[in-house]
Amino acid sequence: MAAPKIRQNIQVKGKLSNTLKNWLPILQSNILEIEETINDFAIENPYISIQSSITQDFSSKLKKPHPNSPVKNAISDKIESLSIQEKGLYQILEEQITPPLFPTEISQKIALDIIDNINQEGYFDADTKERASHLDIDAEQYERIRQRFCFLEPKGIGSKDIKECLLFHLQDAENISDDLYDLSSQIINHLDNHTQYKKHPLYYQALDLIKTFQTPPAISYMEADSCIIPDILVIEEDGEISVMLNDDYYPQITIDILKVKQNDQYLKTKLKEAKDLIDALDMRKQTLRKIGLMIVEYQYDFFMGKDIKPMKLKDLAEEFGHAPSTISRAISNKYLECNRGIFPIKNFFTTAIDGDTSNASIKDFINDLIKNENKLKPLSDLKILDLIEEKFSLKIVRRTITKYRKQLNIPSSSERKKNYAISAQ
Repeated sequence: MAAPKIRQNIQVKGKLSNTLKNWLPILQSNILEIEETINDFAIENPYISIQSSITQDFSSKLKKPHPNSPVKNAISDKIESLSIQEKGLYQILEEQITPPLFPTEISQKIALDIIDNINQEGYFDADTKERASHLDIDAEQYERIRQRFCFLEPKGIGSKDIKECLLFHLQDAENISDDLYDLSSQIINHLDNHTQYKKHPLYYQALDLIKTFQTPPAISYMEADSCIIPDILVIEEDGEISVMLNDDYYPQITIDILKVKQNDQYLKTKLKEAKDLIDALDMRKQTLRKIGLMIVEYQYDFFMGKDIKPMKLKDLAEEFGHAPSTISRAISNKYLECNRGIFPIKNFFTTAIDGDTSNASIKDFINDLIKNENKLKPLSDLKILDLIEEKFSLKIVRRTITKYRKQLNIPSSSERKKNYAISAQ
């Protein structure tokens, strides 16, 4: 059965420059950050009144979701316990992309692209060469900028794996001797066999130092992010799929036009800014709704229980007339909920491995294999490769499997065997 064409002719109307300036920050904020973003614009405007939909009396005034919404009641329960929304990981990172660490426009552009490719655990999970090519720069330059992330908070952010995360921590460690630094570095680089350094007089001191390093780097944000509110709801009812915005959590903006004075140019300007702000919020809603409609059209089979198909971010960007990097930042840290669960919107934009097989499908298959493997004889990368080639009828190389396994933060078969043995004791 062919996927129904549900894309609607929703056009984001051209707005004045002030509206567009407001629209991008509002679009890029996740649903719990919108209120703070709007407050930043409205704080000096006498016409704007904002009523919070999150921080008001949760016990009785929190809006109920649509009766057919897939949003779980547990989400509302968790939101009721919040009184102040802290800044999210990606917002904190973006605030650090400033001189002197990132002094030029290109260094800041690279840094923001790196942030766009940091997963929820805080690891950089993209291919450096591919991202550098996308930005039309040298891969070495891209990597040099990524290495500067060792100086950002939280420590270890932007590293590729646990080993590099520990090295990022070590580079920023203070008040340690050169000998302790060198030994700690050697231990980190040989974690599988670190006991070879046991006779070194600083061995236990180095271990104590390494144990203070936080991994994964975004672990302190993961608990806060466990309360996820999706921006987009995909609802299936009687065989029909519809797309809704989860706008119950949007702040309510009202304009007091009674204060306008006929000849007061300042107040007229502020009134226009207030109207631009409301227009920008409406543009966010229209944009996200259109994104949801496009995802459902491109990924219809996924919502019917099948795998995610390859879908390029540039396809979405072309629909809006914006650069892919702008759209990437717009969908970052936003979620879609359907009858299959809650998913980061970025997950729907995958690269084709072969035909209709995406790297997301391969990664999901690897995850399932590891979850169900024999703990006495964990699967090697070569065995995983054989199973993938048999399952998907395609040819790939073993290093691709190793890369995906690392991106999923899955240890090697020998490391998993050790971990299984320890947990069984």
